[in-house]
Amino acid sequence: MDYSVIVVGGGHAGIEAACAAANMGENTLLLSLNFKKIGNMPCNPAIGGSAKGIVVREIDALGGMMGKIADINYLQMKMINTGKGAGVQCLRAQQDKIGYPENMQKMILSTPNLTFKEGMVTSILHDDKKVFGVKLESGEEITANAVILATGTYMESRVIRGNESLVEGPDGEKPSVGLSPYLKSMGIDIYRLKTGTPPRVRRDTIDFSKGTPQPGTPGNYAFSYETKEFIPFDKQELCYLIYTTPETHQIIRGHLNETALFNGLITGPGPRYCPSIETKLINFPDKERHQLFLEPESRDTDSIYLQGFSTSMSREIQEDMVHSLPGFEHAKIIKYAYAIEYDAIKTEEYNVTLELRKWPGLYIAGQICGTSGYEEAAGLGLIAGINAVRKIREQEPLILRRDQSYIGVMIDDLVNKGTNEPYRLLSSRAEFRLILRHDNADLRLTDIGHDIGLIKEERYQSFLNKRNNINKAYEILNKVYLGKRSDVEEYLTSLGFNELKGGVLAAEVLKRPNVRYAQLKKFIPELDEVVLDETGEEQLEIMVKYEGYIAKQIREAKNMQHLEEMKIPEDIDYLNMDGIALEARSKLDKIRPFTIGQASRVSGVNPADIAMLIIKIKAKGKVKDE
Repeated sequence: MDYSVIVVGGGHAGIEAACAAANMGENTLLLSLNFKKIGNMPCNPAIGGSAKGIVVREIDALGGMMGKIADINYLQMKMINTGKGAGVQCLRAQQDKIGYPENMQKMILSTPNLTFKEGMVTSILHDDKKVFGVKLESGEEITANAVILATGTYMESRVIRGNESLVEGPDGEKPSVGLSPYLKSMGIDIYRLKTGTPPRVRRDTIDFSKGTPQPGTPGNYAFSYETKEFIPFDKQELCYLIYTTPETHQIIRGHLNETALFNGLITGPGPRYCPSIETKLINFPDKERHQLFLEPESRDTDSIYLQGFSTSMSREIQEDMVHSLPGFEHAKIIKYAYAIEYDAIKTEEYNVTLELRKWPGLYIAGQICGTSGYEEAAGLGLIAGINAVRKIREQEPLILRRDQSYIGVMIDDLVNKGTNEPYRLLSSRAEFRLILRHDNADLRLTDIGHDIGLIKEERYQSFLNKRNNINKAYEILNKVYLGKRSDVEEYLTSLGFNELKGGVLAAEVLKRPNVRYAQLKKFIPELDEVVLDETGEEQLEIMVKYEGYIAKQIREAKNMQHLEEMKIPEDIDYLNMDGIALEARSKLDKIRPFTIGQASRVSGVNPADIAMLIIKIKAKGKVKDE
């Protein structure tokens, strides 16, 4: 074989897949249409956000790249959802659209075992049993033990504005042509999806005084647990909030028949949770205004991203729409908004390892899986890269449970529930979100990252030391009593609490609103020798304050875990299994879940079907509780 692993596509999924395979020691080739577009951000110049910021932390805890690069030269770092509790808080960083890809490209070139090559893949090399390489547009054939497709929104893509339809990829790039028809010839089910992006406007033509400043969050925040240098808060950029106007709505409604959504040019469904502005007006006709965020794209350009104003209207109508916004009366559009359609692979075609069911050795990651978003793509790329290597080495695949990570929730949703539109991660999708917090991704996943070879020994030992110190501090807080001391009383009364009556456990004091570990530890000499950084103190504080709620979710997760450990034999005949509903048989046969837990979440399979399934396979002695 020419390579151990070939990764097709240099977006966020392809980067993580290629780096994971290479950093695990496998000879890896990354193929992309244009090296300068590796790590490109064709839509929102940001990393993180609700649920997504937790995914970036998880990627870092497993040994991935996104968080490290996102921490280098961000424009603004913000902790979001701070008023909603620890279970949904996470980071969102406004990125430098020029600097982020440049840093990714430098990282790619410096990664051992990783080779880059420009080229368009038009077909897959395979025999009757497995995939073993790719063929380029040039005719060159390259062989490998595993192939990972991470084509993003490029596969047979079209850019659409009004009545204008162009055969292009994102940012006017060359699309991927030929691969999708070839995949269809292999019996792989392909479908059409759509996404879009808003206009970019020249900064010096906007009157920002008509917007509300949206600063980041003061303090040292980072996605990567290894980051030690931070951009000072006073050096970070401001974003601004504005709202659409009645005139904006009138313009859009007056030209709805001209938008690509209604003129027949767009056929694929778009992302429900990131709709175009015209879709918002249709779905929420009584809403008088919609919020828009003005976000800088780079320190080196004067481009402002108009978040929330995605549209597929024509260029001429976009001009009127933009000029109707407050502060945009004289705005100059640098880049017009557009919708983009592309081909993706149906979720029924792949399993929870991200390998195609019909074609061993062929994996997919990112938007080709039916997802949306840089972070979702990166998480899928990391898992695809890991599992491709583990299969080559004849090792068990990495399958993250729903109570282990948001990445596990996403993959489980895609495979067992499916999606007919670009899937987006939301905190509401995670039933164990108080366990899957932003702060504790390393506690959940670093052991796994170390076991698979992506977390190196020095980092792992540092993590173990941190975890041990958290546990020590937790034990001390639950042993030491705080009595009537003037310094303690002064601190508590400053927060509005009454004086302590007798001895109270330090942990109970910490559970009070607004009491912070950083202050409380000053009154507990036993904690002097327990050294924790800011992230460690944050983790400890949340563990104590939410102790009861966390314990409840852990119990619930354990109650479900036995189903996740009951493996289903690969040769089971669902179609001829009496006692199970016909719809359930069909769905189970198509998806072929690995475990009873996965089977229980397949759409169309009810609890009675699962109970009968367990009885049937136990009767044959085929179920194994591990």
